[in-house]
Amino acid sequence: MVGTVDARLTELGIDIPTPASPVANYVGFVVTGNLVFISGQLPLKDGQLQYDGRLGESVSLEDGQAAARLCAINVIAQLKAACEGDLDRVTRIVRLGGFVNSVAGYKDQPKVINGASDLMAEVFADAGRHCRAAVSAGALPLDAAVEVDAIAEID
Repeated sequence: MVGTVDARLTELGIDIPTPASPVANYVGFVVTGNLVFISGQLPLKDGQLQYDGRLGESVSLEDGQAAARLCAINVIAQLKAACEGDLDRVTRIVRLGGFVNSVAGYKDQPKVINGASDLMAEVFADAGRHCRAAVSAGALPLDAAVEVDAIAEID
């Protein structure tokens, strides 16, 4: 049986990938009580980094938003694994943390991370509305343009 969230993903034309394996000494997610803490996700597709470089230099705002959206898809992949495949168990996206690889003085981090925030609202409706941080980073792993982590509530 296809759940409500899976049906919405299909409507949006989004395929949720197999979650990326950690590349260091950490796990993709931790479930404690009814909360899921999801490790930072990069803009990877089929194991390949799709957006690298710095905003305000070699990466446009639009590409930064697309990178953040791809990071959010990867967050959902981890969340789906944490929910044993049933995304309808998600009762709330509590918080997103957005990290933007950007030059000194760059000020559009919130606009970049909207790429992730907008997707969460599209996929989870009101349960996708969350608090967040959108901060600049001098560098990110693999020179990724964006990284997004999350906290979600599940039943």
